[in-house]
Amino acid sequence: MKFKIIATLFVSVALFTGIARAQTDTNTADTNSLPPEIIKLLSGLKYQQGEIDLRGGLAKLTVPKEFNYLSPDDAETVLVKIWHNPPSDVKPLGLLIPAGTTPASSNCWVVTIDYNADGYVKDGDASKINYDDLLKQMQADVKANNVERKKAGYRGMELLGWAAPPHYDAATHKLYWAKKYSVERVDGETLNYNIRLLGRKGVLELNAIADVAQLPEIDAQVPQILGMVDFKEGSRYADFDPKVDKVAEYGIAALVAGGVLATAAKLGLLKGLWIFIIAAKKFIIIGVVALVALIKKMFNRNKDTSGGPMGR
Repeated sequence: MKFKIIATLFVSVALFTGIARAQTDTNTADTNSLPPEIIKLLSGLKYQQGEIDLRGGLAKLTVPKEFNYLSPDDAETVLVKIWHNPPSDVKPLGLLIPAGTTPASSNCWVVTIDYNADGYVKDGDASKINYDDLLKQMQADVKANNVERKKAGYRGMELLGWAAPPHYDAATHKLYWAKKYSVERVDGETLNYNIRLLGRKGVLELNAIADVAQLPEIDAQVPQILGMVDFKEGSRYADFDPKVDKVAEYGIAALVAGGVLATAAKLGLLKGLWIFIIAAKKFIIIGVVALVALIKKMFNRNKDTSGGPMGR
């Protein structure tokens, strides 16, 4: 039986905390070799296909036979109880997992689904963004923030480059990109694959949790995943009413650089602090709640030296 180590990063913890995640290939699965509590949790998961309503009718997810969907409760079971990640204040809207795999499969990867209600994200800057310049800025941010990360007791990171450069479809208002990271004293490269769907009052966030070696597989599935989910009438991007609807404080560039979370947008911080980082069969999870104190400290530092929270 194989094991993946899940390192959970907390501000209050000086070192990474390693927690074993049981893994086994589905083709040769011997569930008796898994801990009984994991077997019980796995057997309780309810895989779904077909049409799924997300967030009370906000959006519709159509799950084909190649994938399975897990509800918010089941998604939390996977992320928190099976993979031992810290719980968040808000449950995800669910997750997608390739059919034929389970959260205990060594070859599994999943796509978490969340919603951020920051408002309508204007896309007028999409065609004007120089993503090479944006990447350099993001790399500098990661490097600069390493000082605070190490003071807080967790490892430094380096943004290596795009695994897939940002692509925005103005007709469908869908955006996707992937980044490669390295983490100190962690073998291999990490992968963050992000998909964003712009809506009337917020953004649907789809984040792939996978090994970097699975990039080609995920990249090939992105068109299908993009076609699986859409906002319903009344919540679509085209339904925006400037008289009553809130406009987000950021645009496409900030969405890529890290502005989709309200706090990150206000503080001007890199999303790399918040997202799932996957590397060499090791899951490294950044705890959002646990980083509040660190982020406030970084915010105060930026404000003192630049005259405002967006200064760098």
